[in-house]
Order: sequence, then C-alpha cells, then structure tokens
Amino acid sequence: MAGLLHESGVPPGTLIGLCMERSPELLVGLLGILKAGCAYLPLDPDQPLERMHFILQDAAVPMLLTQSSLLERLPALASVHVVALDREAQTLARYHAGNLPRCATSAHLAYVIYTSGSTGQPKGCQVTHANISRLFSATAAWFGFHERDVWTLFHSSAFDFSVWEIWGALLHGGKLVVVPYLTSRDPQAFYQLLIDERVTVLNQTPSAFRQLISVDDRPQQLALREVIFGGEALDPAILRPWFERHGSAQPRLVNMYGITETTVHVTWCPLGDASAAMQGDIGIPIPDLQVWILDTWQQPQPDGIPGEMYVGGAGVAAGYLNRPELTAQRFIELDLPGGRQRLYRTGDLARRRPDGSLDYQGRIDHQVKLRGFRIELGEIEAALNQHPAVQESVVLLDDTPDRARLLAFVVPASHPAPASLTDELRAGLRSRLPDYMVPAAFDILPVLPLTGNGKIDRRALADRARQAVVPSATVATEPPRTPDEHRLRDVWADVLRLPAERIGRDDNFFHLGGHSLLATQLMSRIRSAFAIDLPLRQLFERPTIHELSELVTAMTATTDDLDMEEGEL
Repeated sequence: MAGLLHESGVPPGTLIGLCMERSPELLVGLLGILKAGCAYLPLDPDQPLERMHFILQDAAVPMLLTQSSLLERLPALASVHVVALDREAQTLARYHAGNLPRCATSAHLAYVIYTSGSTGQPKGCQVTHANISRLFSATAAWFGFHERDVWTLFHSSAFDFSVWEIWGALLHGGKLVVVPYLTSRDPQAFYQLLIDERVTVLNQTPSAFRQLISVDDRPQQLALREVIFGGEALDPAILRPWFERHGSAQPRLVNMYGITETTVHVTWCPLGDASAAMQGDIGIPIPDLQVWILDTWQQPQPDGIPGEMYVGGAGVAAGYLNRPELTAQRFIELDLPGGRQRLYRTGDLARRRPDGSLDYQGRIDHQVKLRGFRIELGEIEAALNQHPAVQESVVLLDDTPDRARLLAFVVPASHPAPASLTDELRAGLRSRLPDYMVPAAFDILPVLPLTGNGKIDRRALADRARQAVVPSATVATEPPRTPDEHRLRDVWADVLRLPAERIGRDDNFFHLGGHSLLATQLMSRIRSAFAIDLPLRQLFERPTIHELSELVTAMTATTDDLDMEEGEL
C-alpha cells in the first residue's frame, strides 16, 4: 500500500482519506498511509454524503482509500482519486513487501480527526506521531502493556478512542481483534467474542459497558486484565453489579478523561470499587501533561474551587486544519508558575481535590457527549435554522439515566406549523449530520422561554423535557393489525417510554428516538416475550413493527411446530 502511494507521486506529509468498514483492510490502508510518510483522515462510512463532501473538500485530500461496497455512498469529487483496496490486489502484489525509507519524523502529522463544530461545520484536529507515541510511553508504568495482550478494535476509526486501541496493540506487539460493526452493537455477540478471543485489554464508553454488564453471565471465562473507560462521564454506580461478580483486582477498571485535541487521554483514575469511586473523579494527569484549573481571568484557582481546565504538555495537538482563528482561540500561550506554556482550553469545568485528583463538573458551553460522541449543539441548531420553515431552535441533551437523548425545541416561521414539519426536519438533518446528532424528539413551540435578562431559558426547556417530550408531532396513522404487532408495540412503548397509541406499525424504531443501546434492551425484551432467539441485526434490517412482526410470527410458528413434534415423539 505504501509503495502504491509512493509511486502515485503522493509526497510525504500529504493527508489521505480513509473510508472503510472496520476490517483488516482498514488497517492495511492506515498502516500503508503512515509508512508512506502521509497522514490519514478517517471518515465514518455511515456519515451523510453532505458531511463527507465538506470534510474531503476542507481537508483537500488528493486520494481516498475505500472498498468497492462503499463506492456508491461516497461523494463524487473531481479533485479526489478514489482507490478501492479490494480491487487492487494484483496492483498491490507488484510492490516490494519491505518498508520504504523512513519518510516522516515525529513532528509530522499522523492523522486528522474531524469533530463537531459550534459554528455549524466540523473541524479537523491535527495530531502528530510524537503526540501518539508519548501517550504510551507516558502511561507504561501504569498499564504494563505487552506482546501477550489481546485488544479489540471496537470503535470507529473516526473516533479517537480507536487510536488508543490500534496503537495500544500494535506498538507493543500485541494482537488486535477487529470487531465487525454488527457485533459491536450486539452485547451478547461481543461478550462471546471477548471469551473466544481471550481479550485482555478492553476499551469502552460507560454507555457501552453498561450493556455488557447486563449480559455478563460467565465471568469466570473472561481473560480481561484491564477495562479502560473513556469518551463520556462515568457514573460509578453502574459498576456495582460488575464489582459484585468480579471484585476489583481482576480485571482492573480504569477511568480516563480525554479530548481529541490532547491526544485521546489526559487523566488516569483506577477504580477500587463502586462504593469508593466518587462521581466526577477523573484522577490525576498523565505524567507528561499538566492540567491547570483557571478562573475567568486565566489565573490559577485554589484547590476546591471550580474553574476551566487547560491542558499543557506533550499531548497537545498541532491545532485545527485550515482554521487559524479557531486554533488561536483554543490553543493559547499563558505565563504560569514555572514559565510560559502552550495550552489547550478545554471548555470543561473541574476542581482539584485535596489529594491532587480532579473532579470533573461538566461543560461551560453547549458542547455535550452522548454515548461517547462529542457534539456541539450549535452545529445541530445551525442545521435546523437553515430550514425555511424554522424561525429559531434550541437543542439540549436530556441526560436522564437509561434515556440519554438529544431534544430539539423549534419555533416555526409560520403558525400553525405544517403537520409534516418534524418529519421534514428529521429527514433534513439525517441528510447532513451523523445519526448520533439527529435529535430523538422535536417539540414545536410558539416561542422559546426567556430568562429575566432576555436569554433563552434552557433550564425551563430542560424541565419541559423531563415531562416526556414525544419524538414527533405525527400521530400514527396505521395502528397494529395482528396480535404479534400489538405485543411488539407494547414492548416498543415500554422501552422508548412513549404512549403506545403514538406508535404505528410502519414507524421506524430509530426515528422514534431509539438508538443502539436501547435496541439491545428492546431485543432482550422481545426474546423474553416471544421465547425466540432473535439476533440484534434483524432490528437494523427490519426497523418497523410490521417488518419485525413478520419475522417474529414465522419464528414462533417454527418453534410451535418443533414443540408439537417433540410432544408426539
């Protein structure tokens, strides 16, 4: 792969697009790009076409590596040469299998990952080879990773947690198990994979691990020695069932706070047990990083007093691609005790505890994390406000346990609002934003509530959200017809926490506010209600009650026939 890039005339330092499903070929493309001295730009295949188009143009990549099954889902850009790796086997075989002469230095870019942007467009964070390699040398004393470790590539390559997974395995000579997408969405299947592959190092968002805990029925068969959390805030209470079954020694559970702009992880917090772990505890900084808690005037706060977190040290990224003004706002230099430092301004609130550990206290702006994804609510609002039927909008995160979701509050440009407005808005957002950024519910309001000083009253909107905002103003026009459809609707209503009468037989589970974690709960309930073994992937393939009921009816009929035959025998 590196030879092909070299012969194509791509100079070292060039940014190369990489859009592939999680597969061994993804690693071939990624490693080939780096061996050629280039940097990789990961694109999630499930991103909307418009978003991919923007990223490819903004990054000005000359080449995009992909696979033939994705060609129809990629934007057509005359400036981008698209190479489907699975069609290049004969071409790649012509090149020498040895390494090229070293083309990159530690200061060269290794990757650019795009994250949500508050101005309405995503921004690319530039990370160097040195940023990544020091992450593992600086944490070596804590983890002791080695060549006998088995890791999983569970996360999308466009999510920076994957950087920790890929290089944690490869830099130590370990084994990396590539987890197929559907397996990553099915806790039962993933749990079995952990057992079969003897996985020793597991990296999870707390949301995903919570689902894994629910299927943890064979703890003695697991080979785990480290479970590392990241991507979102951890509520230690969810770990109690795990600690009751496994204890706190094997595997060890570690909570790590991190940011893309500071190379995956910033702090380290081993969890002794659920009762000892404190809410918001993110531990101490990685040894080659410094975390400062500063006030509004960028002066150090005393211990125990909240302030904004600023991160300095070897993990701070090179800045944002083609965004000098934004880079200047977020990557700053300050005179602090010990000298002048280059810092990344996180926008996160924290305070330092007497023992030196950090207590995370949320955001100071409108950025949120949902199931591990970092989301600028302003980007969603900007997309909504471009619709001609929308006067203004506000998007909030409802972080109710077991029901975390995005909610959109919309004031229409004319009254009454068109009956189809929520469907139009949902469809419009799906064409522009990743699924995880599409609100689960839309609330159409005559006006947005204001505080006494004239600002939008987000607390009032949050209170309204807790009063069960429904996902759509559209009333189901086609109710269930068969007994199985009625039973399925009742299960859906319970899992989604919606009135059953608002769910029609042709409603899409994911359009009603369902997501991959709720899907796991739904399928578990269906398995129990109908006494059938229904794989999770069937919900992705048949997301409506009507489609799913056909399969359920067929499977229950087959089960009944088998039971009858056994009775006759």
